[in-house]
Amino acid sequence: MDFVDIVDGKLSVDEISDMVSSPSCGAVSVFIGTTRDNFNGNQVLRLEYEAYIPMAKKKLLEVCASIRQKWNVHKIAIFHRIGVVHVKEASIIIAISSVQRKESLDAVQYAIDTVKVDVPIWKKEVYGDESSSWKENKEWVKGYEVPANDDVTRPLGTSDCHHDQYKQSSLTEKL
Repeated sequence: MDFVDIVDGKLSVDEISDMVSSPSCGAVSVFIGTTRDNFNGNQVLRLEYEAYIPMAKKKLLEVCASIRQKWNVHKIAIFHRIGVVHVKEASIIIAISSVQRKESLDAVQYAIDTVKVDVPIWKKEVYGDESSSWKENKEWVKGYEVPANDDVTRPLGTSDCHHDQYKQSSLTEKL
């Protein structure tokens, strides 16, 4: 069974790991991506995430399907947050159960690497002086054509339309 979601609110490690727990499994591997307080010498106050939610959920399910082709895992949960994520708070939690630990550990590593490349979620770092910068994951290799409609979710009070740079990209994926 696969559980995926994009949520605007705090993520619970306990709730998400409980989703994948099973009496038949000896391992639950969990990755928690959190906001750190610095980047390249700049104080980071918070991250602000945007997502094209319908496509993001579809891509998360594709990550789950790919994991199932590569490893014998029992349950998978991938939850990503949007909106404001303060220092030390989780922006993504991935939990995967399997009979043996190696498969779930390998699957979790693959999941986070693949999510960073394939899922249309963008983050803006806000620094101590209130300046900000949209971040491109170093793993990012594809562009997405994002429609200009209400399916693009921005943090409340944000007027940036940074997703336009992805619409203009010469690297677009039509789905």
